[in-house]
Amino acid sequence: MRAVRFSALTAVATAAALTAVTGCTEKGGSGSGDRVVNVTATDDKCEVSTNEFPAGHVELAIENKGSKVTEVYILFPDDRIVTERENIGPGTEQRVTAEVKAGDYQIACKPGMVGDGIRQDVKATGGTVAKRDPRLDKAVASYRAYVQAQADETLPLAETFAKAVKDGDLEAAKKAYAPSRIGWERTEPVAESFGDIDPKVDVRADGLEDGQEFTGWHRLEKALWEDKKIGAAEKTLADQLITDLKDWQKRVGKADITPTSMANGAKELLDEVATGKVTGEEERYSHTDLVDFKANVEGAEKSYELLKPVAGENDAALVTELDKQFAALNTLLDKYRADTSSYDFTSYDKVGDADRKELSDGVNALAEPLSKLAAAVVVK
Repeated sequence: MRAVRFSALTAVATAAALTAVTGCTEKGGSGSGDRVVNVTATDDKCEVSTNEFPAGHVELAIENKGSKVTEVYILFPDDRIVTERENIGPGTEQRVTAEVKAGDYQIACKPGMVGDGIRQDVKATGGTVAKRDPRLDKAVASYRAYVQAQADETLPLAETFAKAVKDGDLEAAKKAYAPSRIGWERTEPVAESFGDIDPKVDVRADGLEDGQEFTGWHRLEKALWEDKKIGAAEKTLADQLITDLKDWQKRVGKADITPTSMANGAKELLDEVATGKVTGEEERYSHTDLVDFKANVEGAEKSYELLKPVAGENDAALVTELDKQFAALNTLLDKYRADTSSYDFTSYDKVGDADRKELSDGVNALAEPLSKLAAAVVVK
């Protein structure tokens, strides 16, 4: 679940950490050229340098001049996500490259990472399609097959979890909980791109909007580990979880996927780790955070490996660094499981502050170069 909803106090307290995690401390001039849109975010404004740009590749040069952590989106008219960049700390800058077809869009800033955001209508003009190395078409097709396979493989695992809940079997449900989430966590940015599924299945208690019902995995997690009981409401929610995941399974293969969305999605998965798993917020009742952590890294690495042949030709040094940092983070995670072929990780409440800091540093070291991957697959 994207870590998008912080209290004001949390946002201030974590701003420095998010700056490191997102690799967004670039200090340079504003973007230039007709394919660069400067986005200035404050606590009450979202200003764009132009409301019209050519179709193809567009780069957002984002600066957060507000006091709150923010995020910036390019959205389709129906609120599906073209691309996003989360966790942009106050006083920091980020650049994100996206691929857009001609048509109407919105650029949205979310100060405090809550609500629908402050929006600006924008338009991509002309019939131009972004130039693409033919190998990237193959990468997109392979990734589309991967996300569909993850959804297909998740359903029986989720049904095992749901059955245990409906049977009132507390221990069986606990055992089935974490495995049922792995495929979702590997491909979460694609699921989130639809806008309406993630809030149903993966919302946390602190992420609820006004009037939103607490449903999905984390509602059931709370019942199993904190409340230690399964009632009629939980059994109904188990059925609803399967209904919502079947919706995801049906739709995921039709998601809008581009090479840049794959690259940006890999970065988003690292942000998920930094703001939810490393902090212990995501699985606060079950403490299965390291299972999600590993799945997020695997999903990011899958996108990277598919894009690597082209990225390596455009930026060999970047690929060398990414290979190094992925290997280092995977090695670090292996310290927390006895069998590297299993997902039986150490309970996160047993991981001390020093070890959490080491994990956070590993994420930071990977997140910074990973933020450059989208630019490395754009035809120059």
